[in-house]
Amino acid sequence: MPKTTHVWLLEGFSMDIRKFLVTLAKIIIPPAIGIFTLLTIGFSLDPDTRMKYWYLCMAYFFPPLGKESVIPIGIAGGDIFIPIINTQVHIPPINPNVMAFSVALIDSVVSLFVVWNYDIVKKIPILGRFVKKVEELGRKGSKEYAWVRPLRFTGIVLFVMVPFQGSGGLVGSILGRLLGMKPWRTWLAVTTGAVVGCLSMAYFADMVKNLLIKNLILGLVLVIIIALVIIFYKVAKNINNK
Repeated sequence: MPKTTHVWLLEGFSMDIRKFLVTLAKIIIPPAIGIFTLLTIGFSLDPDTRMKYWYLCMAYFFPPLGKESVIPIGIAGGDIFIPIINTQVHIPPINPNVMAFSVALIDSVVSLFVVWNYDIVKKIPILGRFVKKVEELGRKGSKEYAWVRPLRFTGIVLFVMVPFQGSGGLVGSILGRLLGMKPWRTWLAVTTGAVVGCLSMAYFADMVKNLLIKNLILGLVLVIIIALVIIFYKVAKNINNK
């Protein structure tokens, strides 16, 4: 075999290995960051809170639970049903900063995984169908997502900030892809929206909790107003989608 051909084969093999390692790293790094960080935070909590904190983080992956429910439950404490283990657990109060950071981290690593492995994600059962559904709605100009298009980066930030189901890192990353944004800009927009949205939700939930402790009637009035706003939003959303 000529020397030049031998060198060419070695270079081609080396490039294939590098490409494989880069692809493997993109698959492994996001979940590794998330799991390591959440485990570290969990082990820093007292034993009674640790497992329940992890249950709460797992619950965030399952609809209809979103940041608007997981963060307040974590801060106030209470009972929550975890689908993956088919169990109801009692959550003791957790620091607002811990809850905000943890949920924002989940959105961020999910976004990183999606922007790095978009074509792979589309091939995952169930998740792939969801991605294609959001893509279809986005391309058809669905009212739910149409307002994001002209705002691009800012639109993704605002979309992820909104504390309602379906506005997390996964959908935000899909919209960034549809808008033709670079992966790192999409990830940055999702992460920014997640951090700001989660911190706002955490401090608001903590304020409501303290208000309920100090003035039960005023606190209940505020909770009722919030519930009515959420109901009105969901009804209006359903009407617009018809």
